[in-house]
Amino acid sequence: MSKRVLITGGAGFIGSHLSERLLDEGHEVICVDNFFTGSRKNVEHLFGNPRFEILRHDVTFPLYVEVDEIYNLACPASPVHYQHDPVQTTKTSVVGAINMLGLAKRLRVPILQASTSEVYGDPAVHPQREEYWGNVNPIGPRSCYDEGKRAAETLFFDYRRQHDLDIKVIRIFNTYGPRMHPNDGRVVSNFIVQALRGEPITIYGDGSQTRSFCYVDDLVDGMVRLMNTGHDVTGPINVGNPGEFTMLELAHAVLRMTASQSEIEHRPLPQDDPKQRQPDITLARRELGWEPTIALDAGLEKTVDYFRAVLSA
Repeated sequence: MSKRVLITGGAGFIGSHLSERLLDEGHEVICVDNFFTGSRKNVEHLFGNPRFEILRHDVTFPLYVEVDEIYNLACPASPVHYQHDPVQTTKTSVVGAINMLGLAKRLRVPILQASTSEVYGDPAVHPQREEYWGNVNPIGPRSCYDEGKRAAETLFFDYRRQHDLDIKVIRIFNTYGPRMHPNDGRVVSNFIVQALRGEPITIYGDGSQTRSFCYVDDLVDGMVRLMNTGHDVTGPINVGNPGEFTMLELAHAVLRMTASQSEIEHRPLPQDDPKQRQPDITLARRELGWEPTIALDAGLEKTVDYFRAVLSA
């Protein structure tokens, strides 16, 4: 059955891929974005689709539309962007959640919150399970994002308890793929852009810190599967690739794939940067029947091709 779906942050990296997926399934999509980090270019290939609608709007202000489902993705997600205006980042997470939850409550429709592995902070538990409460600095430079997303999760579960709202909370681990912002400071886009430009590849710290990289199509599949679960499945559910790689391993993979002669350059580790990040996806396997299917090399190849086209344009 065709549904009318609202995606906040719909012109962003992940939101644009989610828009495509839902349109391919025959749904109508209302894409809402204030274009702070999202871009019209990410969705302009969808403009000719009569079931796609785009609306410039900031979720810190109420929105009145009629829809069947809400995916709340609106928030800058890379340190470069969310630290640019930390007060606005917190407002987007908290006030944006309040506005979207209010809309879902009025319409009595399910709403999915795009949360983050950053709620675990610099984890003292490895790998990270959903039961882990995290190790977050509440007053550091990353707190606007970490604590903003934690507060949003609180609001979602309070709306569930108080209003029996149909909520879904997904905790997204490092995701990569085409349409990443070339200057967002994330490690995959950083390494690929530096390698293609022949610039030094900057590794913060000694490169032994780890991340788990999930290709965007796999993530979107997990999001849609969670939205399609019954009222009793709320999450939070980790969705990410449990394959763990050091920064040095990633750098060498990118150098191999781009045939770049770039040197590796070490810089000091930023404050509160997590040393390990790996999802335990037992719950996603059990509740969603989900696990990633795209290996790092295959995903990196598509991402390198995308950035090569962007940089040569």
